[in-house]
Order: sequence, then structure tokens, then C-alpha cells
Amino acid sequence: MPDFSFSQALTANQADFRPLANWKYRRLPFRALVTLIVRATGVSSRLTVDAGAQNVNQKSPIQTGGTAGQTPVPQTTPVLQFVAMPFDEIVVSIDEVGGLTPTVDGYINVEPA
Repeated sequence: MPDFSFSQALTANQADFRPLANWKYRRLPFRALVTLIVRATGVSSRLTVDAGAQNVNQKSPIQTGGTAGQTPVPQTTPVLQFVAMPFDEIVVSIDEVGGLTPTVDGYINVEPA
């Protein structure tokens, strides 16, 4: 089913990086179980996730570790899972709040539910 991996070096104090901005499935055509795994190389990145009108994750710290450019896996990175409805837009927003320049790596998968 549809999945998407991303890797992005953030600039110091960058706000509202949206890795799914041009992804075909960011607006779901079906009810889906959404699995999101995100990891950063720095300690000052924050993650916000919305699905339609539902705020799934609000400005939470992102797990650190790993190597820049490598897709995170569930064995070493916390997994965020939720159910989204048809036509919900999945919005993943990442903010760098500490003046650092970390790399953020992530993976998202949507499975019809």
C-alpha cells in the first residue's frame, strides 16, 4: 500500500517543514490505518500531526539518534499509529526550535482499514 520516506536537513529555527506537501496520498481516498515513524539527528525538533480536524500529535519532541539519510525502523524509533477517515488531509509539520541544523528522517504508510 502507499508509503513514503523522507529525509531533510533543517535550517536553524526552521518552522513548519511539511514533508508530505506534495505526496499523492496526503489527502486519503479511503479510511486508513496510518503509521508514521520520525527520527531526528538533533534534540530540538518538534513534531505536529493532524488528520482532518483531529490533532493526533501536538508539538512533541522527536526521537534522536540514527544516521542522517537512513529511514527509521520500528525496532529503534517510536511508532505513531492512528486511523484516518476518507478525504482527511494528513498534515505532518516539523519545527526546529533550538537553532540547530538537524536532519529529520521519516517513513509513513497508509493501509486501507
